Amino acid sequence: MAQAKISAKASEGQQQQQQQQQQQSAGQLRGRFYRSTSMADRSSRLLENLDQLELRVEAFRDAASAMEQEKETLLEMIHNIQNSQDMRHISEGEREELNLTANRLMGRTLTVEVSVETIRNAQQQESLLHATKMIDEIVNKLLDDLEDAKIRLMSLYGACTSDVPAGPIDQKFQSVVIGCAIEDQKKIKRRLETLLRNLENSEKSITLLEHQKSSVRQSCNNKQD
Repeated sequence: MAQAKISAKASEGQQQQQQQQQQQSAGQLRGRFYRSTSMADRSSRLLENLDQLELRVEAFRDAASAMEQEKETLLEMIHNIQNSQDMRHISEGEREELNLTANRLMGRTLTVEVSVETIRNAQQQESLLHATKMIDEIVNKLLDDLEDAKIRLMSLYGACTSDVPAGPIDQKFQSVVIGCAIEDQKKIKRRLETLLRNLENSEKSITLLEHQKSSVRQSCNNKQD
């Protein structure tokens, strides 16, 4: 009888131990399951936050680029006013006062530092350097032949625009620009637009000056007659 009781107790103990082990295993499985679900939810929430931040980062870069362009535009406008024909046809005192104001505005504009760095790979960096060099070569020869420089710059600009160009396109320059980063392509196009505007303003100034000289000569001839 005693042996039977001992065997029964041992069997009961084994059953309880097995039940405890099963409960522990079930608890571990439930813990893993709940933990996995929680981790998935947390990961999804973090990913959603990063997606929203990415939109804000791009909007921030766009806003900074717009400020960068606005700075360039302001400096160009101030420079154009200082070199306009109207400035040449006012009194010395008025011109000096206006130049002081223009210099003050230019100085305040230059105090604003805006820089948007473009992420480039090695090929895009090389393409940008090549495109910049091609433009610089034309700019350095502006004074030698203004008309030829304008034609060449227009051919470069035609390679950067999707519109139907008014003249020939520099195919070599176009292939170089295509290799640049998108942001660099936009900056190259803006630089060419600025150069062409400045050339146009210079041509107008030269034409007006020549017309004035011609009028003065004609007036002198009439007086002599």
